[in-house]
Amino acid sequence: MTTFTLRRGRMPLLISLPHDGAFIPAGLAARMHPAARRSPDTDWHVGRLYEPLAQALGASVLKPQASRYVVDLNRPADGHALYPGQRETGLVSTIGFDGEALYRDGLEPDQEEVRRRIDEYWLPYHDALAQELARLRTEHGRVVLWEGHSIRSQVPMLFEGRLPDFNLGTASGASCTPALQERLQSCLASQSRFSFAVNGRFKGGYITRHYGAPETGVQAVQLELAQLNYMDEESFAYDEARASSVQELIGLLLQACLA
Repeated sequence: MTTFTLRRGRMPLLISLPHDGAFIPAGLAARMHPAARRSPDTDWHVGRLYEPLAQALGASVLKPQASRYVVDLNRPADGHALYPGQRETGLVSTIGFDGEALYRDGLEPDQEEVRRRIDEYWLPYHDALAQELARLRTEHGRVVLWEGHSIRSQVPMLFEGRLPDFNLGTASGASCTPALQERLQSCLASQSRFSFAVNGRFKGGYITRHYGAPETGVQAVQLELAQLNYMDEESFAYDEARASSVQELIGLLLQACLA
């Protein structure tokens, strides 16, 4: 069973989109509440935003088929918290971003099922990610891993108020060089259309923190986008007119990774 797609590029840039998938297997969906079956917490349309840019730049793109509700590829396999002391969803979450239960009473996954999902979905994605990083680093001597994410602009369970439009995370500077962070921050600061934050509420998830090791030639950066800038947050419909400006700025950030 293919649980992800990988398009290999020619440049030292790998774009990972671990929450792009929305597929929920039928047997699993039958145990979930109707609202959860829509997979509302998907990073909607990030593939559509990134893939034309990746093709133009020669970057690799890795993305899953399944929803984060099946297993969250940006959480550690041992399930430890990314933001201790703050409420968050987990590796195989039983709640959504609205705090509501995903599963009908008594039908939540047990530990054996969690392990199966790790084996079937989480491990193949991470094996592919690690192998592609190794290939690009071998060919170029360096590589940047770009984590592309998006989320509703207001999620009270996770943060107060409205999220900035562009949220850059570098594990508080640990996952990339100061020079790369400065280039990216300068790119964001050079425009006035979109608000932004660097290492704010979103500092980078497991993938950014685990794979980012600038001393070895592997740098990692996460970008969390507020979805209202390129789509309708209620219907999940893509907004081509608004998305073009978002794509333009993302493209400049990706170019800064290759500078």
